[in-house]
Amino acid sequence: MNKNDLISAVADSSGLTRSDATKAVESVFDSITATLKKGDDVRLVGFGTFTVSKRKASTGRNPRTGEPMEIAASTQPKFKAGKGLKDAVN
Repeated sequence: MNKNDLISAVADSSGLTRSDATKAVESVFDSITATLKKGDDVRLVGFGTFTVSKRKASTGRNPRTGEPMEIAASTQPKFKAGKGLKDAVN
């Protein structure tokens, strides 16, 4: 399922127009992104938790040349599925 499929599913299940469903889905994504940018977690009980973790700078190797290279520190978004989602899938 891609973003357009999700928008169509939301529109069909909620009775919203496709335009309103697009705004709703975009708004949810924007809200999650903004919260993670601030460094906060997004906890959706029964679905899962979006978190941000920091990776330290490290030294890696260029796969083509084998030369050592520095990998910059970065912030990574992560998602951990909740019990309700896990149970629904299994």
